[in-house]
Amino acid sequence: MKLVHHQLTSQGDREINQDCMAYRVEHDFALFVVADGLGGHHAGEKASRFFCHGLIKNANLFLGLMDSRPVGTMALWIDAAIEEMRELFEDDPAAFEAHTTCAILYLDQKQVLTAHCGDSRVYRLNPREVVWRTRDHSVPQALLEEGRISESEMGGHPEQNCLRRSIGVAKGHQSEIAVYPAAEAGETFILCSDGFWGNVKAQEFLQLAQPESGLNELGKVARLSLLRANGKSDNITVQWVRCLPL
Repeated sequence: MKLVHHQLTSQGDREINQDCMAYRVEHDFALFVVADGLGGHHAGEKASRFFCHGLIKNANLFLGLMDSRPVGTMALWIDAAIEEMRELFEDDPAAFEAHTTCAILYLDQKQVLTAHCGDSRVYRLNPREVVWRTRDHSVPQALLEEGRISESEMGGHPEQNCLRRSIGVAKGHQSEIAVYPAAEAGETFILCSDGFWGNVKAQEFLQLAQPESGLNELGKVARLSLLRANGKSDNITVQWVRCLPL
């Protein structure tokens, strides 16, 4: 597996950055994760960081099972990351108000797997189109599916922060897990928090999928997202992953 990847994060116009991201890339697999923390008094910041840490830390326990039982294995993997969150919070009273979204991308030679909870997203793109994106667990996503708003109206919707699912230490996760065909050379994957996608246009996602695109283009789109928020930008976090010919 041959990949090139970049990542960016910014606190935007917030006092702190409650987003977190992590990755692990080896010769036969790759794992990427973006998490957007929710909760005051740094609780969300801890939740997203502890979750990402737990996911990466526990990778070796589950990698050998991804061929035979990918969905069930990823569910157990996420459970283990949540248990790590619980241990890292210890007796911190903020633990029970701490939640996080997640967007996870796993790649190997045979498959692409996504797992997500909340409104952090994974996109799969080629230079011609957005092949798919993960479906948010949010009120605006439901309104989109009912035909009451358009895709471009989701980011600015007044109920954008109304999530129907999130990850916390006090309950089991409700992550949505899906398996897709293996990545093809030239395809691009983007993982991001809503602070990024909420102000990025469809055509700009396609620009990030063009063969000549890379870190410079990713930085330009991230800056556009910040500027369009007009001083009210959420934290902005994005990972960009390109599959290269062997």
